[in-house]
Amino acid sequence: MLDLEKRNKRPTRLVARTGGSEVIIDLSIYSPSNSSTSKSVSCDTTLCEQTQSCPSANGNCPYNVSYIYTDSSSTGILVEDILHLIKDDDQQKAVDTPITFGCGQNQTGIFLEGAAPNGLFGLGIGDISVPSILARDGLTSNSFAFFGNSGSSDQSETPFDIRQSLPTYNISITQITVGQNSSELEFSAIFDSGLPFTTIRDPAYTFISESVSSSNTTFNSQIQEKRHTSDPQMPFEYCYYLSANQTSPVTPDVNLTMKGGDRYSLYDPTVIVRTEDADLYCLGLHKSDVNIDIIGQNLMTGYHIVFDHERMVLGWKDSNYECYNDQTSNNLPISPSQPPAVSPTLPVLNKSWATRRRGLVLRSMFKSTYFLLLLFWKVSNYFLYL
Repeated sequence: MLDLEKRNKRPTRLVARTGGSEVIIDLSIYSPSNSSTSKSVSCDTTLCEQTQSCPSANGNCPYNVSYIYTDSSSTGILVEDILHLIKDDDQQKAVDTPITFGCGQNQTGIFLEGAAPNGLFGLGIGDISVPSILARDGLTSNSFAFFGNSGSSDQSETPFDIRQSLPTYNISITQITVGQNSSELEFSAIFDSGLPFTTIRDPAYTFISESVSSSNTTFNSQIQEKRHTSDPQMPFEYCYYLSANQTSPVTPDVNLTMKGGDRYSLYDPTVIVRTEDADLYCLGLHKSDVNIDIIGQNLMTGYHIVFDHERMVLGWKDSNYECYNDQTSNNLPISPSQPPAVSPTLPVLNKSWATRRRGLVLRSMFKSTYFLLLLFWKVSNYFLYL
């Protein structure tokens, strides 16, 4: 369990995000003046990257981050304070360690509408991310799997393709297979748990969803159910009607071959969407219209994902859904007034398709374009995205 102690000693809940490096806490939750351990981060420290905005060499180091599509931003200053960690084991031993994070002073857009509970917890690959800080302090290995696990010897792996201008968890995909149909499409993508859904560009998007082949095994060609008319307010193009008693819709297998040759199977590329008129299931891919591909949280389902900073590899291993409660259901309510621009809680996954609720359940009347707010990525170098 990860707790960030508040003034009243209750834990503050944050959204864990592998796409970003810093923790951002709204000042309504955290106030440096009310913390006896808070320290300001000055502009002359190595962690301060936006020195051009510094009032003076010994002034408070500022940060500024903006988000594509959502017209949202967060600005404030960097501070250092104590992170209170409790080990997730029988001993529940507490560990206190100093971390540097962004103290939000001015939020706009979705951050004023509940996009994150109290902040974003940065698990990125940068020097200022929480895993990097904990590793430097000798508290953990420089690898984590939500959180702190360094993986296993029998996991599949692919190397990170780190770009100095964009230090994210970037990997290379060398082949896509849909059913028996394969394409030698090569592209790079960012693994980002903070994005609920996956967004990819053409030609990969079209190959998976619609391209014609002699074996006729693209996703759309194998679906038996009636296709739903495209809705511009929905982020998904390929949606199909779900009958009331349907328990096992047939969808083709989708596999990605990673650099190095290991295969990453998409256990469930579908998303359940509830509209005013019907229940649908959709191919959970969004066609990207910017020059970036992101593997989101929905395609990480069913795996233990390991982000290994020391060996610079991404690891994955079948989890057999052991992280989920098989006895209860969890329909995720989403209101247009509170768009989940960062990762919502994953759904309960049971053994049958009907009870597992494969993918995320979206409760919405589709009366606004808030779905676009699900699809955001950071544009500030300070926060790892261009």
